[in-house]
Amino acid sequence: MEAGQPQELQKQFTLDETLDALHARGVPKDRFTYLVLLEHHVRELGALGSLNEKLQDEQLTQDIGWDLVEMLIPLEGCEPCLETVARLGNPKEVYLKVTQVLGDISKAWSTDIKGDSPLDNVFFVRGFDYRGDDRGSDDSQELSSLPKEKIPGAFITLLGMLAVLHQRLRARYPSQFLGPALACTLRAYRPTPEMTAAVINLVRSLSGRKRPPLPARTSSISVPDPANDGDTSKNAPDPEAQQEEPMEDVKQREALQSFVSWILQEYVDAHDMRWSTRLVESYNLKRNVPGKKTIIDSYREEEDLQTRDAVVGQLVALLRDLGFDKCPEPFVVRIYESSDDVDVNPSGDSPEEMWREFTSASPNMPPSQLGMICVLAYWMFSAEVFAAPQPRPEMYIFPHHLRLLEMFADENPQQEVSRHKGIADALLAIGLVLKHRNLITAGEEPNVMAYHHHLSLILVFHPDIQVRNAATVFAGSIFHEEPEDEKRFEIMEDLFVNCDYPSLKSCAVQWLKEEVIAARKAGLSNCFTSPESIDRLQSYIFPDLRFLSEEQNPQAVLEYWAVNSVFLLQAVNFAYFLFAEPQQDVVPTGMVNAVERRFADPLINATGKVQAGWGWDEAKTTFKFAIDRLCDVHFQ
Repeated sequence: MEAGQPQELQKQFTLDETLDALHARGVPKDRFTYLVLLEHHVRELGALGSLNEKLQDEQLTQDIGWDLVEMLIPLEGCEPCLETVARLGNPKEVYLKVTQVLGDISKAWSTDIKGDSPLDNVFFVRGFDYRGDDRGSDDSQELSSLPKEKIPGAFITLLGMLAVLHQRLRARYPSQFLGPALACTLRAYRPTPEMTAAVINLVRSLSGRKRPPLPARTSSISVPDPANDGDTSKNAPDPEAQQEEPMEDVKQREALQSFVSWILQEYVDAHDMRWSTRLVESYNLKRNVPGKKTIIDSYREEEDLQTRDAVVGQLVALLRDLGFDKCPEPFVVRIYESSDDVDVNPSGDSPEEMWREFTSASPNMPPSQLGMICVLAYWMFSAEVFAAPQPRPEMYIFPHHLRLLEMFADENPQQEVSRHKGIADALLAIGLVLKHRNLITAGEEPNVMAYHHHLSLILVFHPDIQVRNAATVFAGSIFHEEPEDEKRFEIMEDLFVNCDYPSLKSCAVQWLKEEVIAARKAGLSNCFTSPESIDRLQSYIFPDLRFLSEEQNPQAVLEYWAVNSVFLLQAVNFAYFLFAEPQQDVVPTGMVNAVERRFADPLINATGKVQAGWGWDEAKTTFKFAIDRLCDVHFQ
């Protein structure tokens, strides 16, 4: 049977057969050969189960566990093997490898972006001169190009390993292992429910405190949690155990506080919490339309929205477990005063900065400023809407909330509000609660104009119309409650003169109308019922639109209306109100004819051009409404 002999020679052994043959001769000393055999067979059906059986040999896992993390993490069904590696492998070596692999898979989120720093995964742990890039390129390339749909599963598995490894670790400076691991975790993290649940499990395990699940607003998201649900009796002792330094508990707690604050910031920025919107509904129940579902109802009834509240509540609860359970005034001051420190990123928006902080082994690793704002907002919001027993931050609108707003959006407000929409909502929520609690000023002279200006930035730039509406309500209430009418008029005039945003100018017109009505109702004679004051504002409220008659391109006329309609429509409504008979004594001499000539007639004459323009159907509808209303204005 010579023909059959080559077939016998070419027989392929399974992983189980190969491992049995190796084990028959004792655990091999040539680790490299062993790993090559594993790499050749590990993708076979049933191979991972066979490997996990062999890994029950503690010495074997001590020898090769480091290398298995990178080899197995891309594979489906790797979790039992990697849990065994976490329980039996050398905890210091495997801890560092898990840290490195977290850094590798973080790059897989942006594989289309070039120019990763070669030092991204280089870190130093006292006693270990470890370089994250000191390895072959094949595994690193495979992890960096891990399909995005597989990253969450790999992330969850690695965090489960970290929790087990930290339980086993007996190092002199465990914070120097924990810091880089948390930094790489932050870089790999994306604020999905599952990945956030894995983070919560990790921190609960590392904090050493167990909080029972909250009875309400709990999340249905569940992910594997081997450190808390597994059998700790299977954990091997640290073969290189050292006596821990006395201050390590404090350093680890501070590192975890910082880490959770950054996770909270990212989660809130990625998910619409609408704290401000729900507070406005809670404070203005009479405005709610009977039978119409409110935002509060939605967050109470819809599972996805319930999960958001539950996750944020759990993250804030973790911070309380870690010792952040009160907020005296000096802490609030430190949040905004630290923005003057060149070593701290005021926006708290760069995980790379956190990476540098952690890997420097600094004893003062600062939390995310914006994450701390989220904590304050959640405490105040949940106390008001859920009647939850929460700490009460020691702060006022003036100076504390104003300074927080200035810190957040002084340099590039449009970018900051758009990029950190969750933080903008949180800041707005804090202001709403402070005003509701009548915590207006700590004694200094309020700078209402500056405060109103910063609120207006949220009103203008926030991408969520619900939050913009809440900002409009709040900014209007702050404006109207300034006791001196001269200051209110000064704020109003500043808005018209210096504002280029149609939405804010629209609000200013509405607030002016409300001031006139309130003064009339109270029988007051003030700035807002003075013809001289109205005359100072008229050219801003009713701009000169005669250029529309000269514009020959219908599309340009339509687009001008579409961009500015929210303001111009409000101006049309104000003309209808102001030129009616009850307000005639407020109108300056000659204003009616001037407004008709420079504002009303050009709009009416632009009707044909607007209708001839292409698209913008909704804008055309609002234009028709504006023209109909203008035709009803008493210009004579």
